[in-house]
Amino acid sequence: MSDFFQNGNVSTLHNLTRRSVEDLEAELANFAASRPIGLVLPSLYSELEGPALENIVNELAKVPYLSRITIGLDRADKDQFAHAKEYFSRLPQNHDVLWHDGPRLTALDEELAELGLAPPELGKGRNVWYCFGYMLAARDVFAIGLHDCDILTYDRAMLARLLYPVVNPVFPYVFSKGYYPRIDGDKLGGRVTRLLITPLLAALRKVCGDNSYLRFLDSFRYPLAGEFAMRSHVVADIRIPSDWGLEIGVLSEVRRNYSNRVITQVDIADNYDHKHQEVSAEDATRGLSRMSVDISKAIFRKLATDGEIFSSEKFRTVKATYFREALDRIDSYYNDALMNGLTLDRHAEEAAVELFAKNIMLAGETYLTNPMETPFLPSWNRVNAAAPDFLARYAEAVRLDNEA
Repeated sequence: MSDFFQNGNVSTLHNLTRRSVEDLEAELANFAASRPIGLVLPSLYSELEGPALENIVNELAKVPYLSRITIGLDRADKDQFAHAKEYFSRLPQNHDVLWHDGPRLTALDEELAELGLAPPELGKGRNVWYCFGYMLAARDVFAIGLHDCDILTYDRAMLARLLYPVVNPVFPYVFSKGYYPRIDGDKLGGRVTRLLITPLLAALRKVCGDNSYLRFLDSFRYPLAGEFAMRSHVVADIRIPSDWGLEIGVLSEVRRNYSNRVITQVDIADNYDHKHQEVSAEDATRGLSRMSVDISKAIFRKLATDGEIFSSEKFRTVKATYFREALDRIDSYYNDALMNGLTLDRHAEEAAVELFAKNIMLAGETYLTNPMETPFLPSWNRVNAAAPDFLARYAEAVRLDNEA
């Protein structure tokens, strides 16, 4: 059973009583009568061939309160897009598949590229950004939820708990972030959060001094969770990263625009398992190795916008402090795993810490070499200012694709 601890920075909404999903859904359906709810599903075509998405779609088909589902489909040819439309046709809710590789959406992406506003690379950030734009074009949802399509332990209660805080009219929250324990079979998971983010934030607080941004990030029990929900007006003015820094970047943007009082994290699952990334220790452009670089860069850039001055010497100090902080935490994680009958490979944990320490320096050097790099995608408010009719034409292109 969850605890009821509050850290004082952002509200934490716990799962104290195991309230039934039917009870939550009845309330959400009532709220949705005046506050329509949408859901974004960023997906690779390959995920249609795996076991996770099959269960997710079956669960979503039972959800009574969603008025719109937007599926962002990446890496699909014409036949695969046709299969995706058939695959998702079992959903009773109003839904559309965004064929990002199709000729209509590709042509619109090229238009934005001419204006210097298109996403610079393929990936989840680009997928989510276009899905958000389509949701804004629809103009028929009050709140938007998002979760990944590779969740092996998915059930619809996760979505209900994620959306409830931003839809309940009694609550002030405009943004909610899901959290959960990461248990991979009989192993303790969540390596990037446990071994990179938590000790890196502690190291930065030691080296750079206490900072409200670092305290904010450290308030989240699982800052890398891919599950979050927000009221639709939040979407229009945030700039999300196009790389692996998406989750950290979204938190940073929401904090920039809103008070901590209207941001919350919510316990959405007792267990969570999904597709695991390879560590990729030999290639910093792939897997957890790239993830650690992109996340570190996202944090460094945000601190710089708050006035922090970085140098090679400071990054070396951050790396050394991080390394000690991370190694000290491995004992705690090992003991926690042992007490709960789980396994934890201490050698693999220390090897991951060594890799992350190296990548923290790589991220710092990349930042110093190219401080003007802008991985954040433009806000949709900016796109609307540059091309006022773009979203209407984008929505029409999606309609034509889905009716073809």
